[in-house]
Amino acid sequence: MNHTIQVKKIENITHNVLRLITDKPKGFNFTPGQATELAIDKDGLRDEKRPFTFTSLPEDNELEFTIKIYPSHDGVTDELTNLQIGDTLLMGNAWGAIEYQGEGTFIAGGAGITPFIAILKDLNRKNKLAGHQLIFANKTEKDIIYKDNLKAWLGKNFHNILSEEKTELHAHGRIDKDFLQKQNLDTAKKVYLCGPPPMMKALQTDLYAMGLSKKQLIAEDLA
Repeated sequence: MNHTIQVKKIENITHNVLRLITDKPKGFNFTPGQATELAIDKDGLRDEKRPFTFTSLPEDNELEFTIKIYPSHDGVTDELTNLQIGDTLLMGNAWGAIEYQGEGTFIAGGAGITPFIAILKDLNRKNKLAGHQLIFANKTEKDIIYKDNLKAWLGKNFHNILSEEKTELHAHGRIDKDFLQKQNLDTAKKVYLCGPPPMMKALQTDLYAMGLSKKQLIAEDLA
């Protein structure tokens, strides 16, 4: 781990998602969509490294991480709920295969939204969000991370689908070929995909069946 960073702010943005703000090492850089490894700088936890995505932008003076907590796992994310302002984290360098490569559709499942938060935030700052859409799958409405921001940025191009709750506002079920066709997914444009591996595998199959070429799909390698 190459850097030590200090926690400056902690807040809950949903019932199980933390937003962490830390200081930023001088000269540290990354591309929107990239991640790093973090470990908590405490005895017994320094070797427990986990990947987390930057949801701040490279030009920001601080680093931001948007982190889903899994208490049932009894692991590092659970320990993050015990962090205090002033605590330190150990951080590696930036890495990741997801970066912006052109106009298209973002498809996310749950915490898979995090690389797209930075990319969409960047496009919004540059006033270049037109022509993009986001399809976001969650279990229930309260699970939708950054819902208000995403709605403000994308408007009618923000499509939600919920697997465990029926509401009048959102579609019900899972993202599949039929749902993608209803959203008029354009297979001539880029498709960005991030979510649980089973979802990603199923959707890769659907997207290729719809005519998307492999070079148009941007996703972390599942191999």
